[in-house]
Amino acid sequence: MFGKRDYEDDDDRPSKGKKAAGVLVKALHGAGMKLKIAAGAFFLLMIAYFICTVYIEPDEYGIKVVKIGMHRGVQTKVYGPGLHPVIPGTQSMFALPRNQQVLELTKYSDSAALGARIEKAAHIQTSDGFFVDVDVSILYRIKDPYLTFTKIGPGKLFEDNGIIPKAEPALKATLGKLTTEDFYNPFKRVDKANEAKVVLNAELAAKGIEVDQVLVRYFVYSPEIQRNIEEKKLKDQLVFTNKSRAAAAKEAALVKKTEEEGRANVAVRLEEGQAYVARKMGEISQYRRTKRAEADLLVQLAEASKVKLRNEALQGAGAERMVGLKMADVYKGLETIVLPSDGANGINPLDLDKDLKLFDIREGK
Repeated sequence: MFGKRDYEDDDDRPSKGKKAAGVLVKALHGAGMKLKIAAGAFFLLMIAYFICTVYIEPDEYGIKVVKIGMHRGVQTKVYGPGLHPVIPGTQSMFALPRNQQVLELTKYSDSAALGARIEKAAHIQTSDGFFVDVDVSILYRIKDPYLTFTKIGPGKLFEDNGIIPKAEPALKATLGKLTTEDFYNPFKRVDKANEAKVVLNAELAAKGIEVDQVLVRYFVYSPEIQRNIEEKKLKDQLVFTNKSRAAAAKEAALVKKTEEEGRANVAVRLEEGQAYVARKMGEISQYRRTKRAEADLLVQLAEASKVKLRNEALQGAGAERMVGLKMADVYKGLETIVLPSDGANGINPLDLDKDLKLFDIREGK
């Protein structure tokens, strides 16, 4: 019939269910114990981690102190960054800063460097008896953490018992050598700041601290002194201005004198040049005239020599014949002429003087 299930044994079903339930309970009980053991072990490991180890930051030194044991006291080994084991109750680990530290002596805390130790400004008496408040930044670092820890102590004692008590006395000993006006001279301020650095390093070297830089940032006098200084500075600047103007006028006069001397020298040189040119032109003209006269003389002498040589040639042997030939050429132009050929007035073509005298051309000697 529908709605009814048949069992081989009516008592068999409940007994099997009880067994399955028992096995499940035992399994769950075993798994819970394992989880509890694992959780307990993890808890113990975490306790051991937090109690038995110390983490040193990257910008820190670690100094271990042993309280119980053979090597009691401060250990000379300096621990670097990382996780280091420490036995609770018998050992302690102290951290000191590794990075650069800043001590600000200032009246204006809002202008101080981030994370710097701030103290009041240094109150310094100048060498001429006036007081000035100086803002100073001192940059330093722990160079030997073992010395710092053993000589000064842990924590921030390197500030309270190390750098701070020495800072202002060193500044007074060095910056106090300046006069009131010297504070306005940056070169003198820097020189004395460097001197303060040397003094601080000499005093702090035995405590493992090294000063990197001493920077004078600002200084303030009392209003009355400041006013007197400003008035004196204005007077000094006026005197300096007048001296500068006088020196400038003197230099301007010297420049003007030099320019005038230069112009005069140029004019003289120009005149000398023009005179030289005129002299050379005269010499050139004289040379030309002389050479031209010499050439003319040579030409005239040559012409005279030519005439002389020609006359001499005409007076030599055969000259009469040549004259006769010339006269014959003259007579060629006549058509008919009757002349006596004998007697006192006879014509001799070869006797030129007689012919010239006969025709009244030249008087005879």
